Amino acid sequence: MDLSILTFVLVLLLAFANGANDVSKAIATLVGSGVTDYRTAILWGTVWTMIGAGLSGLVAAAMVKTFSQGLLALDTPASPILAAAVLAGAVLWVLISSWSGLPVSTTHALTGAIVGVGLMAFGSEGLLWQGIGKKIVLPLILSPVLALTASVLVHPLVRTLAARWEGTCLCVMPTAKALVMIDMHGATRTLFQATGLGRPVVAVPAQCDRAGLNGLTVGLDSIHWCSSGLASLARGTNDAPKIAAILLLGSAIPSWSSMASHSAALIGVAVAMGVGSYLAGIRVTKVLAEKVTRMDHGEGLSANLTTSSLVMVSAVMGLPVSTTHVSSSAIIGIGLLNGARRRSMDDRARHGPRVGPHASCFRTSFRTRLRCTCPSCFCKRSHSFSMM
Repeated sequence: MDLSILTFVLVLLLAFANGANDVSKAIATLVGSGVTDYRTAILWGTVWTMIGAGLSGLVAAAMVKTFSQGLLALDTPASPILAAAVLAGAVLWVLISSWSGLPVSTTHALTGAIVGVGLMAFGSEGLLWQGIGKKIVLPLILSPVLALTASVLVHPLVRTLAARWEGTCLCVMPTAKALVMIDMHGATRTLFQATGLGRPVVAVPAQCDRAGLNGLTVGLDSIHWCSSGLASLARGTNDAPKIAAILLLGSAIPSWSSMASHSAALIGVAVAMGVGSYLAGIRVTKVLAEKVTRMDHGEGLSANLTTSSLVMVSAVMGLPVSTTHVSSSAIIGIGLLNGARRRSMDDRARHGPRVGPHASCFRTSFRTRLRCTCPSCFCKRSHSFSMM
């Protein structure tokens, strides 16, 4: 097999492995909070990952330059075997981790493979250590700190808004030209309604009536879906250029001679990421959704907003960051806030009025389930709340 073809196949395999491991980072909160099932969540993440990977061509130049030219000295001998060796190491690690259900960073795998192969082939003088430190190590170190800090700052606001929104739906009714808010008890309130000749188009009933409120429903679930899709899009935009850039490493493929070849490489990577996400993404998703932490809507929304904003900004700036580390740090920040909040409530309870043993037991472990009673909304589901 021609070495350039082998290199392209390895690039597609790495994109497949990346999809299998990383799709979980943006959609695990959907499953963990009970919004949807695994297969639907993975399909949602797959679609937006592929869109993000396809759109990465608009901002790919800086990222491609970093991974194809910014790590090895310019006077190192060009060898197509270099790219194949880097890809083989990264593919092997990410595939094994995905099969084992371990969430890992493709960015770290690629960087480690490039440095390892560079050391073996050219020695330490063949590597641009200043570029590695500035363009790779520094963003990888700072991004988790920024993600943790951002989640600590953003989550209290999101939690407050989510508490007010929980159980409430916005129903958009095109036929009635009206926007109606429905609370968890089924009472309605018309927020906006277009009029014709000074008369309302239709009278909105005082209580939920499915026949009278057919339309698009927007609830907290909908916002959670959108934040998850945005995080998946940002992940695809950030990861696809890194993977495609290895085609240029060591002149494995002489150049992206035209925009057509550039686009073909990114489209191939996008498709491979999508296939890997949909066919093999469930193992890591189960680990994050079930074995790390369970998150409610507000927590999942905060984590996704933090992850998507930092990863997207990094992609536009050409700074490689680890989606795994950013999303994990955002979740850790929320966990730290929740832990401090629970300790504060426990302290108040210990120093407050005494209660009976049964009440004390319920205070620490009772969980109650509330159901949205709005019969016209698609947000009819059980909401889980911790009663401390």
